[in-house]
Amino acid sequence: MDTQELELTFVLHDVARLMRVRFDQNARTWGMTRAQCVILIKLRCRPGLSQTELATLIEVEPISVGRLIDRLEAAGMVERRPDPSDRRMHRLHLLPAAEPVLAKVDAFRAAAVAALRENIPADEWNMALNVLLRIKDTLLSEETANFAAVSGE
Repeated sequence: MDTQELELTFVLHDVARLMRVRFDQNARTWGMTRAQCVILIKLRCRPGLSQTELATLIEVEPISVGRLIDRLEAAGMVERRPDPSDRRMHRLHLLPAAEPVLAKVDAFRAAAVAALRENIPADEWNMALNVLLRIKDTLLSEETANFAAVSGE
């Protein structure tokens, strides 16, 4: 095995990629894409987002979000409602037709986590989760915002 494959950053990348691939395979069976599912999940958590806010949240261009919302709107899962304080803006809201897809997403996520945890003792799982949360917090902190400058870039 290549030594890079044993580095945490490469392992994290590979794990994330494999999880995305599995999710993509399942989403296709529901007639959805991962991006569409992510939008539904975000809107369930934060109803009333604007397209621009949603684009920032999921890190894609607003034009891409617009196209995805067009498809979800055509499928009757999302609707654009005028913003009461800014008539140029629309707020995004889920419709009842999104619930069956969200139920499938939730079931997939629960089954995936259960399968991953099956051969990992609870204390190890919790330790790994805590380490990853600490890494995330560190990356989000201002202390590491300038790590490129430290590395000479």
